[in-house]
Amino acid sequence: MLTPPQTSAVAAFGSELSSGRAAKRSLIVVGFNHALHDGYTDMIYVLLPVWQAEFGLGYIALAVLRSLYVGALAGLQMPATALARRFGVRAVLTLGTVLGAGGYGLAGASGGLVGLCIALVLSGAGSSTQHPLASAIIARAYGTAARGPLGTYNFTGDLGKAALPPLVGFLLVHADWRPVLWLMAGGGFAVALFVVLLLPRESNAQADRPVRAVAAAGGDHHGGRTGFGLLVAIGMLDNAARPAFLIYLPFLLQAKGAGLSLVGVAFALVAVGGALGKAAFGRLGERIGVTRCVIATEIGTGGAILAVVASPLTPALVVLPLLGLMLNGTSSVLYGTVPDLAPGGQVERAFAVFYTCTLGGSALATPLLYGPLGDAVGPHWASMAAAATALGVVPLMLALAPRLGFQNPTPERPLT
Repeated sequence: MLTPPQTSAVAAFGSELSSGRAAKRSLIVVGFNHALHDGYTDMIYVLLPVWQAEFGLGYIALAVLRSLYVGALAGLQMPATALARRFGVRAVLTLGTVLGAGGYGLAGASGGLVGLCIALVLSGAGSSTQHPLASAIIARAYGTAARGPLGTYNFTGDLGKAALPPLVGFLLVHADWRPVLWLMAGGGFAVALFVVLLLPRESNAQADRPVRAVAAAGGDHHGGRTGFGLLVAIGMLDNAARPAFLIYLPFLLQAKGAGLSLVGVAFALVAVGGALGKAAFGRLGERIGVTRCVIATEIGTGGAILAVVASPLTPALVVLPLLGLMLNGTSSVLYGTVPDLAPGGQVERAFAVFYTCTLGGSALATPLLYGPLGDAVGPHWASMAAAATALGVVPLMLALAPRLGFQNPTPERPLT
């Protein structure tokens, strides 16, 4: 018979093992959900040329279409967090996925441009639930070891970006865009069922815990609110550069001789590179430091955009995975730093604020700045403006660097 100390040790081990399994299952479920919603977001880029031809739209109008989706996604991050506190994370994530899928189903049933706009807003509203809630689930489940799992979660989004846009591009060659969207909506309903059945249910104590353990080494004592504000500003520029270029990529490629199916493949190449970048740089930031990673990826992003603009079709396609690697590599490093700089250790709120500002900035900048720029000077020069936006991160990162000294694994070699 086990003695009481042995019994206690076995119980503690069983609890730890159960907790570890629940954390892994949570990561798998929210990662799968992330893949769907990020795939939904990037499907729009492949559909833009189709909608341009059907509705006779200019670049400003196309930018507005994308921003309707992303704006709803960004603007409802904090309300989604508030709803989760009242109704539970699993319920809100499930309903959000149902709404995201239903919006695309409605878009396929719409008869005109107004119906399409309403449907994109609804789908974006559904997608607003998953970023802050899933990130907080992972931060709570893994505690101080959350940076790597957050990078993995970020990586799963690019799997969806690598899968859905080329699939949609292939289907558009053989079918009208409306039934294609119905098919995508059906996939979303299946993922919603996956979430409600498999996502572990949190206890009230877990749901109310502010996840302070993750930010024990940062936040108030080191980065402070100014550090978090700089991080948000960096995220806004980084997140603006991506759509500022990708909205013009289909038209750049078509000018080089690519068809719709090849455009879909091009976005898959970007997404594959982006997935590798998110997986690699999320953990690389732990080894060489956040500052070095961010500066390297932003300079690489600017150079790769210029290479795609200047190159013929085949070399441009070859550059796209590298572009994706750099374009998306920054985000894992930034997301993994949010818990470290969360004001007051309130990680759920910090993630909601971060996603609201970065995605909202992107939603506003695309139609107000990059869309008019494209109409005025064309896709080539507008893409160069996207490269300049990425390079604009560098001075902000240098300003943030002193506030990240506590998490640099090699402080004896400071960045100069």
